[in-house]
Amino acid sequence: GYVPLYDAFEKFYMRYVYRRVKDCWNRPICSVPGAEVTLKERITKDYGWSFEFTGTETRCLNLGSYNYLGFAQNEGPCAREAEESIKSYGLAACSSRREIGTNPLHLELEQLTARFLGVEDAIVFGMGFATNSLNIPTLISPGCLVVSDEKNHASIILGLRLSGAVTKVFNHNSMKDLERVLRDSIATGQPKTGKPWKKILIIVEGVFSMEGSIVKLPEIVALKKKYKAYIYLDEAHSIGATGPSGRGVLDLYGVDPKDIDILMGTFTKSFGSAGGYIAGSKKLINFLRVNSHAHCYASSMSPPVTQQIITSMKIIMGLDGTKEGRNRIEQLARNTRYFRKRLAQIGVITYGHEDSPVVPMLVYLFSKIGAVVRTLTSRNIAVVGVGFPATPIMEGRIRFCLSASHTKEQLDYALAVIDEIGETLGLKYSRKPRDLNPIEY
Repeated sequence: GYVPLYDAFEKFYMRYVYRRVKDCWNRPICSVPGAEVTLKERITKDYGWSFEFTGTETRCLNLGSYNYLGFAQNEGPCAREAEESIKSYGLAACSSRREIGTNPLHLELEQLTARFLGVEDAIVFGMGFATNSLNIPTLISPGCLVVSDEKNHASIILGLRLSGAVTKVFNHNSMKDLERVLRDSIATGQPKTGKPWKKILIIVEGVFSMEGSIVKLPEIVALKKKYKAYIYLDEAHSIGATGPSGRGVLDLYGVDPKDIDILMGTFTKSFGSAGGYIAGSKKLINFLRVNSHAHCYASSMSPPVTQQIITSMKIIMGLDGTKEGRNRIEQLARNTRYFRKRLAQIGVITYGHEDSPVVPMLVYLFSKIGAVVRTLTSRNIAVVGVGFPATPIMEGRIRFCLSASHTKEQLDYALAVIDEIGETLGLKYSRKPRDLNPIEY
């Protein structure tokens, strides 16, 4: 009665498909992942079964890291203050938050996060993935219904499996399908008994990490109110990176934070650090402080990691007395729109919203993922290839992640190379009419 440990197709895929292009993934770096990154070169003599280092390094333009606001730096105020925090608090508390692992930095960060998001309170965790996977089971249980977007992250899916709640999936960003699922589920009630659901939770992401699309939040809020459901919004990729003030998709759409019951996000992207948060009402956060496994049992966030977030968040909010945060947000928005419009001119197919800094370029075939990643690396451009099982097997893509630290010259160089290899590798699938007028930066 056990689920098989290995699926026959997956074994075949790992041995005979993935192994041949394995050199395009898990590539070691030996520098700060800023606008440029240093790759540690390696070779394989047995077609991907094993690798050995050559002892050489390559400096590449970095279009693969989630360094949206450019805070992944080893110099400047963030690095300096993170270093100073080690002298006061050490490297780790070696304890959970509920025991002796809470220090003043954690309390300052929680208050600052709540202020940044415009909510009553917030709680922070040392790991972004665990923020979803260990807190979702705390909030829902058997007898609850979760309506989840089909493109939600693996951490959300794991949390839902652990919770024991009934999960129903709706088509990606389709409000019509979401309403259908809500209406039908309320009409039929719980399986077997037909009893009403204890609670209904809609789970969506702000920016979807593989699609580059942005959630249609105002419409979801309207459906939430119509069907008396709750909303859990994962802003891992949108917090800091979207909206005029960097406050995520709520800021982008002008949605009242009180309309979102549970706000979740991570500090691993825009803040150049690690960990995650959940924000909302005081009642919700107090409940999590008592019941969350991530709060009770996991080791608390490291002091320099915490200080990095505090300093970068203060810069974004303008509390450092400068316009550095606003400038970074505007630079990222400018880079995003320029890069997306230029790719459309080139004739490749991209997914996602025009304001999303995650830009997936469709290459479809698995062999083309390897060809594009290797060719771009040879031209000193580091990118991430995405294939099965993260995407459908025939929807392979190259995922560009833009940063405020990129200059126009760097983007122009990358676009020129993409245009060139688009011809040789046959990547220009788009049939849309191309606007060949010069694009303003």
